[in-house]
Amino acid sequence: QVPFAVLQGEGVEYLGHANDAVIAISNYRLHIKFKDSVINVPLRMMESVECRDMFQLHIVCKDSKVIRYLCHFSTFKQCQEWLKRLTRAIARPAKPEDLFAFAYHAWCLGVCVDEEDQHAHLCRPGDHVRYRFEMELVRMGFDLQNVWRVSDINNNYKLCSSYPQKLLVPVWITDKELENVASFRSWKRIPVVVYRHVRNGAVIARCSQPEISWWGWRNADDEYLVTSIAKACALNPGVKVPGGVPHSGSCDGSEACDADFDSSLTACSGVENAGTPQKLLILDARSYTAAVANRAKGGGCECEEYYPNCEVVFMGMANIHSIRNSFQYLRAVCSQVPDPSNWLSALERSKWLQHLSVMLKAAVLVSSAVDREGRPVLVHCSDGWDRTPQIVALAKILLDPYYRTMEGFQVLVESDWLDFGHKFGDRCGHQEKVEDQNEQCPVFLQWLDAVHQLLKQFPCLFEFNEAFLVKLVQHTYSCLYGTFLGNSPCEREMHNIYKRTCSVWSLLRAGNKNFHNLLYMPGSEQVLHPVCHVRALHVWTAVYLPASSPHPLGQDEMDIYLPPGAQSQEFSGRCLDRLPKTRSMDDLLSACDSSSPLTRTSSDPNLNNHCQEVRVGLEARHAPAEGAEPHSGE
Repeated sequence: QVPFAVLQGEGVEYLGHANDAVIAISNYRLHIKFKDSVINVPLRMMESVECRDMFQLHIVCKDSKVIRYLCHFSTFKQCQEWLKRLTRAIARPAKPEDLFAFAYHAWCLGVCVDEEDQHAHLCRPGDHVRYRFEMELVRMGFDLQNVWRVSDINNNYKLCSSYPQKLLVPVWITDKELENVASFRSWKRIPVVVYRHVRNGAVIARCSQPEISWWGWRNADDEYLVTSIAKACALNPGVKVPGGVPHSGSCDGSEACDADFDSSLTACSGVENAGTPQKLLILDARSYTAAVANRAKGGGCECEEYYPNCEVVFMGMANIHSIRNSFQYLRAVCSQVPDPSNWLSALERSKWLQHLSVMLKAAVLVSSAVDREGRPVLVHCSDGWDRTPQIVALAKILLDPYYRTMEGFQVLVESDWLDFGHKFGDRCGHQEKVEDQNEQCPVFLQWLDAVHQLLKQFPCLFEFNEAFLVKLVQHTYSCLYGTFLGNSPCEREMHNIYKRTCSVWSLLRAGNKNFHNLLYMPGSEQVLHPVCHVRALHVWTAVYLPASSPHPLGQDEMDIYLPPGAQSQEFSGRCLDRLPKTRSMDDLLSACDSSSPLTRTSSDPNLNNHCQEVRVGLEARHAPAEGAEPHSGE
């Protein structure tokens, strides 16, 4: 008998017993039921399975979890049999339909007579995601009559398979010129605009590296397009804010903000008149050494001599191979049992927080150039689908409070990650017929970690909470939803993934109170200036150290297996029950009154004397000075 509630569309393939547990493998997960606990691990979440000590299994997961000493088999032969079964179960799929997201969606349609209605309400994202491009153009105030235009040159993905079908460029740039630019950019990923600052008109654009090679090739149309982006910003300058500079938030704490960590890189005299273009900042995510080394493979970087009124800055972000090694080291450190005595030095050697710091600094540099100096920015790395979306999406969160809402964050992920071809299939390890493990890297997880750092520093400025990000990490790898399947929008459309799978946003929708931040203050237009120092960053315990996380989500583990309509309504109550019980005082003066003992802290013999001193000080501060009038505004 199957020892668990079978998932919608789930079929159990193997069922057996270990010495101390019942173990089952379905087409979606590994389920192990012990006497007093249960373990559920989605198969696509597993990176590797090993046999340890002859009789036990050891599982390493893609989201950093490591499950040690899983089950205890009676014989070595039995352990090897289950090892082979699990190894076959977690192998790369032969075709996309082998992923569980398709079976889950088929069940969702089968439970309702009106399939279209069921698909619309249960599986699809909202209109803010479906019509994101058109709605974003209106929201950011692009002048599509005189300055900008939407090009259809990539209709049916005929120009670039990893780009969206609609591209935003200056109005005077022709499709013929875009074709010439595509021949000069890696993977034909041309410079296109993805964000506009409403108040000053500065934009953020993205692309891939130019194909300079050792021969030093140039492309006149590429140089013209890049400089035209700056000219278009001057012609569409934005809405002036009365009273000078718009409100800009400052970082918390006593540490200096990192927004000016290298002000010389973005030195500029301020926003000039509408007829004079600002100096465009080309931010190359790589180091100068790496960019020059790419010339040997046909790539390279822009030369300021050939791009007038442009400045090139190199950020020195690590490539996917270094990030993968860093993550593997972090995972090994976090999974050590017992707790290592050299925890801090081991964490430092992983360089994970150092990589996060560099990413945050790059995003701060972009946001400062756009917001404070009104400068347009062009961001790229080598191919433009790993480090580029990390920087661009993070900068947009810093600049625009809309992307800190649940709806805005969904639009951000869809626009900057999915539409512009981040290779989720390769990076997450669930792409079919691919055996090259060197393509696997937690790029999106690293970016979510950076968003988590912002949530820690600005806890009142995000509509979603940490549980929202943790669930997004889980379902990036689980393949329960089809949102992160495939490597490009062209591939997802070819396999009709949008209509044949459920969207993760049906779970993480704005109406789901489980993921709402109770501290959120809507209406704030604050631009974020986070502290980027490594010492200001934190290990994401809810993901990397879930057993020691102060806010465990284990009680809600099974929610991921239920359709959105069946989500637990008791989440908020359970969370509130876990909060520490405290007592607040309406009147601090009466609270410090020596006649009313404070029983909760009576173990301190000096408390009463201290409270008396505080009371006298407060009375002195609140008493009006002799001859002075009370402040009318108090």
